[in-house]
Amino acid sequence: MKIELLYIDDCPSWETGLQNLKSAMIQEGLIADIDLVKVHDDVEATRFKFLGSPSFLVNGSDLWQETRETFALSCRIYATPNGIKGFPTVNMLREKLHSLVEQPS
Repeated sequence: MKIELLYIDDCPSWETGLQNLKSAMIQEGLIADIDLVKVHDDVEATRFKFLGSPSFLVNGSDLWQETRETFALSCRIYATPNGIKGFPTVNMLREKLHSLVEQPS
């Protein structure tokens, strides 16, 4: 399983997102490296199909996919049980990771 966290420096939420991802992985019993991918400019944002910081990819697919035609350096928001936040909760990440682990190869 390849796990990536795409982020921009100007986003204040990516570090909390990373900590939540690590916690979710521990709670799900997943052992994998997390590759941090810093997106530097709009050209890279387009190449990565960057949906905002932080974005969580597993095996190249965003855990919260959206259909878009344009991509740019921006922060991302998530609808959490506690309202709109700049990162998903540990439980939200656990649900996504758990569903991926349950899928047959």
